[in-house]
Amino acid sequence: MHNLTEEWAGLTPRQAIALQKKAASRVILEDDLPEIKTVAGVDVGFENKATARAAIVVLRLDDLVPVDYAIAKLPVPMPYIPGLLSFRECPVILEALAKLVHKPDLLLCDGHGIAHPRRLGVAAHTGLLTGLPAIGVGKSRLTGTHGTVPEGRGEWTPLMDRDEQIGAILRTRTGVKPLIVSPGHRISLQTAVHYVMACTTRYRLPETTRWADGVASARGQKWLKQLEQLSGA
Repeated sequence: MHNLTEEWAGLTPRQAIALQKKAASRVILEDDLPEIKTVAGVDVGFENKATARAAIVVLRLDDLVPVDYAIAKLPVPMPYIPGLLSFRECPVILEALAKLVHKPDLLLCDGHGIAHPRRLGVAAHTGLLTGLPAIGVGKSRLTGTHGTVPEGRGEWTPLMDRDEQIGAILRTRTGVKPLIVSPGHRISLQTAVHYVMACTTRYRLPETTRWADGVASARGQKWLKQLEQLSGA
């Protein structure tokens, strides 16, 4: 796991883009799923310019109660460059995944899957590196265009890049800003939308994202206390 940080530290932007393009051709955009019993939210925050902090929270799909979590910190292998964020985030995500006792059946990453200029956002990159099915759940659009989003909960409109459908602009709650959902790996767009909605309750964000974002952020202690209470710690 640590070797990724060392391996990517010397990459130039041109080399990273070339790796992205090569890797994107291996992304599977059809359903190749196990029985989904657990889902995990994945989020990465940056404590400073040099350190990344990943949080992963695993929830049961049937009741969205957390069953496991892990936090990891690593040096970031490269500076922030638009479109290359996964090279900063994936090493620490893999480090956190390795700490989990309960491995998830499906990852919901805070970021994009193929809704990316080179079709390799953090969810797609993480899916390829781990072999796990993954979905990108983005809060803001990185690329592509779309029409008017219907107002009803669970309704969506396609996110297009020319003639290619790269995601869905999904209304998770009536009257709130929609999310950008895109396949990451081993899952179709329709199924990705289904699982995002299955993880969404009364908030705009799915519970997977809410838990992982809470733990990864400066508010982490509050969320960790809740996790400890749920686990009986």
